Amino acid sequence: MTDPWVALEPGTDPVERVRVLRRAHETFTEAGTVTRPVRTVVADSWRRSARAGVGPDGTASVELVDGDLGAYRAEHPLARVMPLFRELMGTFAADGEHLLAVCDAQGRLLWVEGHAVTMRQAGRINFVPGARWAESAVGTNAPGTAVAVDRPVQVFAAEHFIRQVQPWTCAAAPVHDPRTGRVLGAVDITGRNKLAHPHSLGFVQAVARAAESQLALLTPVGPVPNALELTALGRDEAQLLAAGRALRLSRRHSELLVLLARHPEGLTGDELLCALYEDESVTPVTLRAELARLRRVLAPGLLASRPYRLTVPVESDIAVVERSLETGAVTTAVRSYTGPLLPGSRAPAVARLRRRLADGLRTALVARRDPDLLADWAHAPWGEDDLDVWRALAAVRPTAAVRARLNELESEQAAPQGWAHQAARR
Repeated sequence: MTDPWVALEPGTDPVERVRVLRRAHETFTEAGTVTRPVRTVVADSWRRSARAGVGPDGTASVELVDGDLGAYRAEHPLARVMPLFRELMGTFAADGEHLLAVCDAQGRLLWVEGHAVTMRQAGRINFVPGARWAESAVGTNAPGTAVAVDRPVQVFAAEHFIRQVQPWTCAAAPVHDPRTGRVLGAVDITGRNKLAHPHSLGFVQAVARAAESQLALLTPVGPVPNALELTALGRDEAQLLAAGRALRLSRRHSELLVLLARHPEGLTGDELLCALYEDESVTPVTLRAELARLRRVLAPGLLASRPYRLTVPVESDIAVVERSLETGAVTTAVRSYTGPLLPGSRAPAVARLRRRLADGLRTALVARRDPDLLADWAHAPWGEDDLDVWRALAAVRPTAAVRARLNELESEQAAPQGWAHQAARR
């Protein structure tokens, strides 16, 4: 194909294409082998779906309903461009018997709107607001795959991993935060085979770019008072958004910002020495020099002393996870957790916080017994050796692949060196 992200090039017979794809899908689900007619993007997605334990006869689960859904949508950044989505796609969806759908970065559907009859048909496969359509939950599909690979993609008929979705065709494109570049979610157009046209993918991609431009216009230009945003999960060097600037911090400055953000009342030099350094021979002079360098990196007036403190509030991804856990919003906590806190840091206070955050999430996950959330954690780099989570996953989703991995882990960790290896990874 000319464009690997387009499902059908002009001149392709859709009926024959469906027939070939169904044979290829059956071959994969029975033998794990992908045959030639399947596009690379789809073959890769099928393999990810199988590794995540998705079965071809599964269905999407609804995670958010009623008030929880309404509150989550109201706070989501894409709520600001929903009027634009409706203006550009609403008539097209209604007149063409299609659906306009918008999902978050975890593939959870936030809005599904369009033709009334098509809406009722989509409801039978749980393609509804609040349902989770991530690849790790329901396999290959346009919105879930678009956020997984961060590319616009069209998925046609039997390219869908789950059989009950195979009468449908969809095209989706990711939408990014204009400040940070991170994926906010995806915009999708879903319908029957009339959507199997290259123009459908180009159309939805253009809508996504228009939404990003609109978000950029809605984002204040220039310094924003009292706006600090710290991102420290899953990365050794934290990022700080300060006065409209994105600052990549050194490892030591990352540790300092994490600690100061958690202690708005401030920390003394002695408290910071104990929190940061394993080596008790490190002198206060070394710490003061590091803080002086941090002060030069930050905007003037942001770092005060006696005690050392930040002069404006800080919002962090760490706090988002902690608040979600405190309120019992386990799904939001897991979705917000992009990896261990500053995984390369050996600062005692950071290491304690890293363990506490991960252990709190793991405990909540095991208690929740949600197979999709457990699978997401187990297949993440930080969860691939997590015996407790794999045991919990095997209890609620005892597929052959899950049982095999659990047996492997139990054999590895039965030996003392296996347990030491797991502890080192944490």
